Amino acid sequence: MNINTDKIVSISEANQNFSKTARLADKLGEVYIFKNNKPRYRLEVIEGDDFEVAEKELPPETEEVREKKLARLLGFIKKHRKGLEELLRLSDK
Repeated sequence: MNINTDKIVSISEANQNFSKTARLADKLGEVYIFKNNKPRYRLEVIEGDDFEVAEKELPPETEEVREKKLARLLGFIKKHRKGLEELLRLSDK
């Protein structure tokens, strides 16, 4: 891996003066943060449209998971039944 030495910052320097490290990344596009004399992290500038948050696709819910959720919900209702009934009574007024 070839790294421009102007882009190297020690982890202690980055920790003590992050704003300086961020300005350097703004200027150079990216900065490599070294830990124990080895590249460990890369601080990279993200331009507006280049950054997209990918929506994580959740795996389909299994019957076992649904049953566990329902059991927790029923347990909650049993535990807090009196308070829930009072809230329901007050909301009917």
